[in-house]
Amino acid sequence: VQLQASGGGLVQAGDSLRLSCAASGGTFSSYVMAWFRQAPGTEREFVAAINWSGSGTYYLDSVKARFTISRDNAKNTVYLQMNSLKPEDTAVYFCAASALYGSRSAGYDYWGQGTLVTVSS
Repeated sequence: VQLQASGGGLVQAGDSLRLSCAASGGTFSSYVMAWFRQAPGTEREFVAAINWSGSGTYYLDSVKARFTISRDNAKNTVYLQMNSLKPEDTAVYFCAASALYGSRSAGYDYWGQGTLVTVSS
């Protein structure tokens, strides 16, 4: 599976962004999809995951009230709607795919190239 993330950019605190991740080369609906992020000098961090059908989601506590993960299996795309962005959300955001539902990066087999989100104060 090949994953292509997009939608990052430079925004101000309080703004919104929607990230997209388009998948190709596999059966999209058979994969759990997730977003991770990595800020400079830190380890990659789980942000959100969505199950195969989209009926179940799981979030990092600090983004739960502000971010929404969704998927469109007809378009082979997963989204991350990010509202009320904070400077601490600044990171490279990666989409990932796995056959199993979880929050550990080691459990994800396929990764996109990352898209940079920068939130200024």
